[in-house]
Amino acid sequence: MNSRAKLSSGFREVRFTARLCAWLTIALMAIATPLSRAEAPEYGGVLRIAYNEFPPFAHHTESGEASGLIIDMTRKVVEEAGYKPEFLFLPISRIYLYLKNGTVDAWPGLTDIPQLEGEVLESWAQPMTVQLSAWYLDGKAPLNHFDDLKGKTVIVIGGYTYAGLIQWLQESDEILVTEAPNHRAAIDMLKRHRGDYVLDYHAPVQEILTQRSDNVVRESEVRSRTAAWLFSLANPRAAILREAFDDAYLRLVRRGELPVMPPHGQSYVIPGFPDAYR
Repeated sequence: MNSRAKLSSGFREVRFTARLCAWLTIALMAIATPLSRAEAPEYGGVLRIAYNEFPPFAHHTESGEASGLIIDMTRKVVEEAGYKPEFLFLPISRIYLYLKNGTVDAWPGLTDIPQLEGEVLESWAQPMTVQLSAWYLDGKAPLNHFDDLKGKTVIVIGGYTYAGLIQWLQESDEILVTEAPNHRAAIDMLKRHRGDYVLDYHAPVQEILTQRSDNVVRESEVRSRTAAWLFSLANPRAAILREAFDDAYLRLVRRGELPVMPPHGQSYVIPGFPDAYR
């Protein structure tokens, strides 16, 4: 082979080797890229926001829209932060799962949930307070201490975890737990003496106490909790999203487009409440 042929052959080998290296690099990058939705969207992208049925804070309308006080606030904050919200209506157990695996980016929910410890970042902004109450009938004893539930039947809402408290109630040998499908059904069960107390949140029950016979229903405060935005730690950008939400919330407050964050102070907890769920 003459020198010109050798030189031409060498160039072809170099070009082939370069192409092979390029294709190998692309293939390795494809293998290294996770197929799951673990990356939070960049600025201007869509944020997947979970929500559950919790009127008047969050609920699913007949037309399939997300609505409610915290939903409206979340929509404003997401858009102010430079993103587009995509609301996903889910049962609470699925919300916990999707926050853990990064299928959703955030959830406007309660703080300090034991099942989500180490799985989420909570926003510093906590714009709402949510009260858990024990509802009972006029003439019956109010709930003054958590031990008063011993030997009683407690009506709970199916699908609610009460921030993990439902497991403690169900495992108790001294408390009988029965489920109602919704808030209205729970109050009706109470009026038919199918339980001694309804364990449910103040705001949604107040919304449905519209019947004349509801005037026999009374309330004892069990505990108060704050609501915040919870960001999935499965997203490497969770801290960035939290900062963006907090900054957006404060800007909206300064402009008068959202109410000032209420002073929370010390949350109320009824005496005898299990320490693990405080």
